[in-house]
Amino acid sequence: MTGSPTNGPGRTPSTKAPASANSSGQASFAALREQLHEAATSFADGPGALEGILLGMVDDVDRAVREPLEIFPVCHHSPASALAMARRLREKQPKVVYLELCEDMAPLLDELRNCRLPVAVQAFASDVDGFPAEWAPLSVVAPITEASAEYQAIAYALDTPGVELVLVDRSSDHVFQWDSRHGERTPQEQSPPADGVPEPEAALHGEAVGVEIGDLRPRFAELEEHLLRHGKVRHWSEWWHQYVEVPLGDSDHDAYRQVMFLVGSLFRRLAPGDGDRVRVDEDRERYMWTRIREHLAAGGAAPEDCLYVCGAFHAASRVEEFGVAGSGPFTISARSATTWQHGLIPSSHAAIEAQFGLAPGSVSIAATQWAKNLKRTRVQPYRLAGQDGGKKPRATKKAAPAVAAPPPEAAEDRLSGFLRRPPVLDTLDEAELLGWSVDIVRAARRSGYLASTADAIAVFETSILLAGMRDRAKPTPYDFQDAAITCIEKDAVPGRRDVRRLVEIMMGGDRIGRVGYDALPPLARDVHDRLAPLELKLQQRGVQRALLDMNSRPELGACSDVLWMLRRLMPHGAARPIMGERKLGERSIQESWDLALGTHQRALIELGYEGVSIEQVLEQRLRRDAYGPRATTAGVLAAVEDATLYLGGRRLADELGARALEVLAAERTVDGAPEVLRRVRGLLAYYRTAEPVLPPWVESFVKAGYAHYCTLLPTAFTDEDATVGQVAAMLGFLFSMESLALSLGCDRAQLELAVAQSRPTDPERTALLWAAQVQLGALSRAELRERCGELLANPMVVPAYPRYLSGFVHALVPVPGLADVVVEAVSNAFGRLPDPVLLPWLPSLITTLRAGAADLAPLLIREAGRVFPARLPALDAWVPPWREAPEEGAPGGDRMRAAGGGGRGAALLFAHPGTLDAVAELLGCDGAWAAADEGPADPAGAVLTARHPDTAIAWESLLTGS
Repeated sequence: MTGSPTNGPGRTPSTKAPASANSSGQASFAALREQLHEAATSFADGPGALEGILLGMVDDVDRAVREPLEIFPVCHHSPASALAMARRLREKQPKVVYLELCEDMAPLLDELRNCRLPVAVQAFASDVDGFPAEWAPLSVVAPITEASAEYQAIAYALDTPGVELVLVDRSSDHVFQWDSRHGERTPQEQSPPADGVPEPEAALHGEAVGVEIGDLRPRFAELEEHLLRHGKVRHWSEWWHQYVEVPLGDSDHDAYRQVMFLVGSLFRRLAPGDGDRVRVDEDRERYMWTRIREHLAAGGAAPEDCLYVCGAFHAASRVEEFGVAGSGPFTISARSATTWQHGLIPSSHAAIEAQFGLAPGSVSIAATQWAKNLKRTRVQPYRLAGQDGGKKPRATKKAAPAVAAPPPEAAEDRLSGFLRRPPVLDTLDEAELLGWSVDIVRAARRSGYLASTADAIAVFETSILLAGMRDRAKPTPYDFQDAAITCIEKDAVPGRRDVRRLVEIMMGGDRIGRVGYDALPPLARDVHDRLAPLELKLQQRGVQRALLDMNSRPELGACSDVLWMLRRLMPHGAARPIMGERKLGERSIQESWDLALGTHQRALIELGYEGVSIEQVLEQRLRRDAYGPRATTAGVLAAVEDATLYLGGRRLADELGARALEVLAAERTVDGAPEVLRRVRGLLAYYRTAEPVLPPWVESFVKAGYAHYCTLLPTAFTDEDATVGQVAAMLGFLFSMESLALSLGCDRAQLELAVAQSRPTDPERTALLWAAQVQLGALSRAELRERCGELLANPMVVPAYPRYLSGFVHALVPVPGLADVVVEAVSNAFGRLPDPVLLPWLPSLITTLRAGAADLAPLLIREAGRVFPARLPALDAWVPPWREAPEEGAPGGDRMRAAGGGGRGAALLFAHPGTLDAVAELLGCDGAWAAADEGPADPAGAVLTARHPDTAIAWESLLTGS
């Protein structure tokens, strides 16, 4: 995509700070400049590039500090940032809060009070217009936790009268406009996640693009490696906790701001020259400052009464648009025609860590640190009134008068002292560390570890040892985690969780958010309302069992309909049937379900972006499947079946059926023939039993399919890309639908010509063609048996005989009456082939039948069970039916007369004459019954069979299989 906004004709991004900022900051940061100048001279053997970088960082800090609109730099999910934010909001009481967050997400923020954090604000678009179709669906999420500075700002602005919250970052549409790589790069692409088994909650955000405030992480890989090595830590989250979070936890406001400005400037100046990412970063800064100036001009608020909350990386910006007095117009490109839906989805600590490349457990540790900071400093945080999972809402206080901010010239240099000050040697909190050690041993015992009191002491001492080796004043949670793994886990994990995961749970666990009922989209609320008769807590995570007895409680039938549609629309596991099924023409009177709607709340919410009811969403998806560019006949027939099963009525099914006819006419391959045959057979069986007449589209489909497959049949027999199963399915469609097609006006000569024009060369399709000829009457069963015998008698063909058998087995799809011939062919092979030939040939037979005809094996087994004797002693005297000699003197008509004269076939007629009397009465025939023991003098009823015995013999062969 090339949708990024332009910088004006002939204009390039500026990276040079104005001279006024440098000159005005000489007095405030003179000591710091001298200190960094001496450091550059000492480390680089004289001033040069290093001095330019170091002094440029001071310029960035001075410029940001002196901005009339107070900039509050933050880092995402940082307890120190959240604590400093809560403290500053109570001191300053700003009237306007500008927040670095997608501007189109503003209407959703008030719904946070109906949720249990962490949750993520989501922008979702399923139908894209202006973006490549393969990007769909588009999704952008911004996770929010309680231990984050942006939540403090949101809670303060929404619950304080007279305060306005303005989101100034680019819209969700611009997130994809400005990046041709389907969204921003996230830290996941820069640093692989830490080792460990991913938790299921790590996928709560799905494939969404993550947007966060304060992405403070070195973009220079060598710099990050250097910091981790010299900081004696394993990953970036641990370095940040040790060297930024802990020192800033007790700092004042000025020191906090200057340190964050300095860190942001450092990472910005040492970032590699990634042109695309630098362009996006600078355009975001121009975008935000343009929105701020527009709001200030429209609302008339004074910059001194406002607060701008943004990431420290963007606070050290050097673009010309920086500040309320920034120069140069910036043109914001128009949004695309894509329709965006917005909502809240559940999030979790693991999902945030997975999406932004943080170490496992780091967000949980940050939440624990946030609680400790509040207890230690006694700072009262902001919390949305009525927040789910919190205390009772406090009374809304009147807006306090704003405290005038000190003039920019009053800013003091707090960096010099902060950088020179050695680490504060905090006394070891033995009680806390002892509690951790005891708790982890208790948790390890519950998980199957052979842990004891000695292990608790070892963890305690090892934590202190590791902290000393790493030059730390006291053991951190990361030191404790390493010590616990070393002392308890040893070399085996007996349970489901390892010690690392146990420590994360003990430190606060993976808190999983929940979106409240009032904040759900209409579709999700409708689902909960319609499933209310089940009397389950559907918003609760985990699996719940629902028992539905529609016989005693007919109202549960509506719940069953909803559950079957949810099973069709939602991921596997959200609604899983344990007992009961729904097929065409079948409905269970009792059902049992495992429901996990609370666990899959994100998927249910995203359904709400597609419609206002699940019926509407299902209809839209069925239409999309049927009218999509990759729609196949089998897929459209599946949509017809789903529309009949879940939506009822004939309107949509008839429309999709007509679409299936169009797709069939446009297909030139037979890839979907087996699925088409299965779907059509099922739909025909359903309509013949449930409807008085067949729908018009079914009749048209059968007629068109008959002509279509007759046309493709000769080519399919010789096409190397078509499988024998697909050709068999084509013949199955033609033979099984033949009676209906002929009644609708089709010509059987078309099928006969298609079979006559087929010239297969491989054994499987040759056997399939023979079966088709038998079905059409062009080849008798006796001739087919003779050909099979000739194959076995030819030594050159015997190695290929399993492939002929595979073709015969596939032929059971169009001609199931050949089951006895296939059993005979297999039996003759085992009876006639010698062991030296049969034994090498047997594995090929088994693998061929298993690979190509596994679903047809039950038909062969059933036929074999009918032919072969049921008991072993009878096997010695058993003669195969195909080897039985005909009765002497009774060939043809004599045999039929013997059968009739013996009374074998007419015994039931004499025993139950009522049926024949009723038929005779309908036909208008009069006559009397002869006695059963006296033979008729003149066999009037069997005259035709004596004159034309071939018909009776053919019927006998069909009925007896001989």
